[in-house]
Amino acid sequence: NGAGPDALETPRRVYLESFTPMRSSIIWTFNAVFWKYLPIWEQASGKGYEKALPGGHSDGHNAQAIHDSVVEFWEQLRKIESQHLLPPEIYILEIGVGTGERANRWLEGFKALDCERGTQYYPKLRFLAGDYSVATLNRVMQSLKEHGHLANFVEVDAMNPFKSLSHLRYKVMLITLSNVYDNLPTDELVLRDGKLFFIEVRAYVPSAEVALICAKYGIPTEGFERSVQKLLQDGPKSFDSLDRAMGFWRETWAAVRLEERLVSAHNLSEAHLPNGMKPSYIEGLIENAPANIRFQLSSGATESFINTIPLLHPRGCLQVSDIFVEKLTDYLHGFRGPGKMDGSIVNWVNGALLEVVGAQSGYDVHFAPFRYRKGSKTSILYTTQRE
Repeated sequence: NGAGPDALETPRRVYLESFTPMRSSIIWTFNAVFWKYLPIWEQASGKGYEKALPGGHSDGHNAQAIHDSVVEFWEQLRKIESQHLLPPEIYILEIGVGTGERANRWLEGFKALDCERGTQYYPKLRFLAGDYSVATLNRVMQSLKEHGHLANFVEVDAMNPFKSLSHLRYKVMLITLSNVYDNLPTDELVLRDGKLFFIEVRAYVPSAEVALICAKYGIPTEGFERSVQKLLQDGPKSFDSLDRAMGFWRETWAAVRLEERLVSAHNLSEAHLPNGMKPSYIEGLIENAPANIRFQLSSGATESFINTIPLLHPRGCLQVSDIFVEKLTDYLHGFRGPGKMDGSIVNWVNGALLEVVGAQSGYDVHFAPFRYRKGSKTSILYTTQRE
């Protein structure tokens, strides 16, 4: 990153935006459009999204992990019932429900266990399948039809689940997310000699690659940016054929790079912080930090977290499976993103920050390793209300 050799003479780069905080970059528009048109992308690339993941499948679909989650939840309900606190309707929310495969297996498992142990919890379940893509929710309706009578399909913005579900404040017993936080917009901060800086970015495509892409898809080079904007606004139908649209989109995304600059953030009370981010969260995070470190300010994940916990029942639990950085100093070892996946972006999530946010909001946050696949980078964040 930074100004590399192709920036020495000007028109070596075609910029898609001006400098902006990373969370506002056009790369997130690419990301959102990918999820919106996922079935079309999968068709064009000839492989399902999961095949692009490390190991070729999602840890969220691990059978043993799902089974253990079912047993854990059943035991939690048993305990609440013994205290005469079990509500008549047991709400469960999955945000970013994907194919619905995990939800279906979970409900199957829960129904079987409930039957085996003679408790009557299953009929009381109210399962909310949440996603912001209507196409995804339509697919999920099919895979959940066995449990359709207990399920509701809700359009949910992962960054603000409370907005469409405010009627369920303090009512949801279990909220789960798998590999959602790592896909939400993030900022990056740098501590250099103890001084704090925000990283601003601007996305560009090297001019040589623009020329190749334009020649291949019959677009005048001066029309490249306009074609990108149209694609991001109208999706693949902005081209006269789906093949051309998908070819242009996939090759452009593969060629997008980020240029960076540092902007002083020493006065946090005046800094233009992301939604829901308080100066006290950042101060709490960095009070014992090394003098020189670069880390994510997982703004999207933090916003999502803050807008999800008000839905939790006082005895409820939020479980997030993702790739978390659990201690700030872990940023000193290894690359943490952003990484480009097939058509989307993946970042490690600053779990140390979420712990600070949770503590300041009255919730305990702790992490458990995902022990179901050797070498898995996933861990599970648990959030419960403080006693």
